Amino acid sequence: LLHHLLNRRWIRAVPQGRYAPPRIVQTVLTLLLLLTMLGSMVSGVIVSRYAFPFQAGFGLTSWAEKLHMLCAYWGFVLMSLHLGMHWNMVLTMMRKHLPPFKPRTWCLRLLAYLWAAHGAVAFVWRDVWRYLLLKSHFVFFDYTEPLVRFLLDYLAVMSLFVLTGYWLARALRPKDQ
Repeated sequence: LLHHLLNRRWIRAVPQGRYAPPRIVQTVLTLLLLLTMLGSMVSGVIVSRYAFPFQAGFGLTSWAEKLHMLCAYWGFVLMSLHLGMHWNMVLTMMRKHLPPFKPRTWCLRLLAYLWAAHGAVAFVWRDVWRYLLLKSHFVFFDYTEPLVRFLLDYLAVMSLFVLTGYWLARALRPKDQ
């Protein structure tokens, strides 16, 4: 809610102005993210069987479980891409508070690429791609695995898509900027 409150000017400006490639991609990405959020909410209510217990007899639960998983994983990817499309803002804020120091910059870039490479490995190893394509109808959690390892792997996957969004935004930016 806070994010939308802070970005209310962007929301009001959606029907106005010229649509250049960066704006088209950002708008489509935002609309897809909205769809995944709505899908997660609706399917979550159906799966819970709590808010509307009478709906259990309609046979929607199996379908809603698949939709819920699909929306959750696509939402994760789309949110990461969305963050990546705005990552230049984060870098600009960091530059304001940190004096320029080339060795630090190159070390952080190297770290980001290594972390994203780990994210690519975790993407495959954790079967995230299978969940995105609905090749698997349930998510397997290994409860013997340390939670920190699980979270770090998903953080690495997130960084992979943040970096992808960052480079997508750079590729779409006009050449004179």
